[in-house]
Amino acid sequence: MKRVTLFMLAMMLALPLRAETVPATREEITLSFAPVVRATAPAVVNIYARRIVAERVSPFANDPFFSDLFRDFGRLRQREQNSLGSGVVVGAEGVVVSNYHVVGQATDIRVVLNDKREYDAEVLLGDEQSDLAVLRLKGARDLPAVSLRDSDTVEVGDLVLAIGNPFGIGQTVSSGIVSGLARSGLSIGGGRGYFLQTDAAINPGNSGGALVDMKGRLVGINTAILSRSGGSNGIGFAIPANLVRSFVDQARAGNVRFQRPWAGVTGQPVDAALAEGFGMDRPQGVVLSALHPQSPFRKAGLEVGDVVLTLDGAPVNSPQEMLFRLSAEGVGQKIEATYLRDGRREQVRLTLISPPEDPPRDPRTLGRRSVLEGLSVVNVNPAVAAEEDLPSESSGVLIVEPGRNGARLGLRPGDILLKINGTPVATTRDVARAAGEERRNWSVEYLREGRRAVVRFRV
Repeated sequence: MKRVTLFMLAMMLALPLRAETVPATREEITLSFAPVVRATAPAVVNIYARRIVAERVSPFANDPFFSDLFRDFGRLRQREQNSLGSGVVVGAEGVVVSNYHVVGQATDIRVVLNDKREYDAEVLLGDEQSDLAVLRLKGARDLPAVSLRDSDTVEVGDLVLAIGNPFGIGQTVSSGIVSGLARSGLSIGGGRGYFLQTDAAINPGNSGGALVDMKGRLVGINTAILSRSGGSNGIGFAIPANLVRSFVDQARAGNVRFQRPWAGVTGQPVDAALAEGFGMDRPQGVVLSALHPQSPFRKAGLEVGDVVLTLDGAPVNSPQEMLFRLSAEGVGQKIEATYLRDGRREQVRLTLISPPEDPPRDPRTLGRRSVLEGLSVVNVNPAVAAEEDLPSESSGVLIVEPGRNGARLGLRPGDILLKINGTPVATTRDVARAAGEERRNWSVEYLREGRRAVVRFRV
């Protein structure tokens, strides 16, 4: 007992007590985040966006039963909607990054710099799925800008600062650490995907602002908070800088739509049960459950049942993380994939491609002779499936616009037509032929969100 007591006393005397002492030198007294803020805050801007939205005024809007049944009933009314957020200057020529949910579909965007200069702005590139938008400030030049850090080098515990305009009160700085990596499978903000987590206070209005490290480099774009009260609870999410870099590169290249590499695979995270079945020592990777015939992974030799472990050395533990890795690399890049098959690790190189337009879309709009006049359809191919967020193996005919009669029958954009009058329709040509018949009794079978439905009517 005496030996234990002496040992514990010796350990206590050996421990540094700096956390419990007052600053002892002038350098310690003046320790501050001010140099980092001074270098980065001028590049963080306030964004004021205005958009005109159309909303349907229905007498059934608040009825729990009829509101869904009569969702398309009532007159349309235009309403002005204003949003407030933040942005980050990443190019001295006036290139600014923000969130799509701040500036997407805006008719008027005004950007105010930290030094009170104001500019009109236009959206160069926006993507709702990733919740990112790239703006250009009209007439701007020689602006203060931040550099982007390789977000794959970020570690849990790294000190970070969140800079933005919370609640519209003016530019504000909060400090914290990176508290989590690879947060995926979340639908937060306007995006779905892969996020960095921080405990630096983020509040409404911070969206689109900067998350920077202690060298003033951009780690991520603040996007959302996880909160029941609407205020910061110390759980905030940021889009990693590597994806931001890919967006900025495409915007500067003149792209008006973000080109996301196409994997052509369907998979799920490996959990404990699957890991045991695969003979793995721990759950990791994404097991492939389906591969499109044109998938670059399939062409590289991967098969159903393979477990993708890494892409270019970076781990992938969810489909969202896989999509992030591919998006950060970009179309045309060659990457190395490590996967597990029959207990053996294998490696292949593959080239990232855009979603193929095969078969051709062959868009068609039905004319007056059809009972479904105004119905617009396209053939489903990988490019259409990617745009509509459909499973990669989807096929058939997609409704782009239901037309007046189709809308009355309950058809919606995004529905996949299966049969007309009991006859399967696999192409837009089949739809035009079947819908051109002259008959009294009609039936239209379609697929919506994975569920089959049929509507029958008489003319």
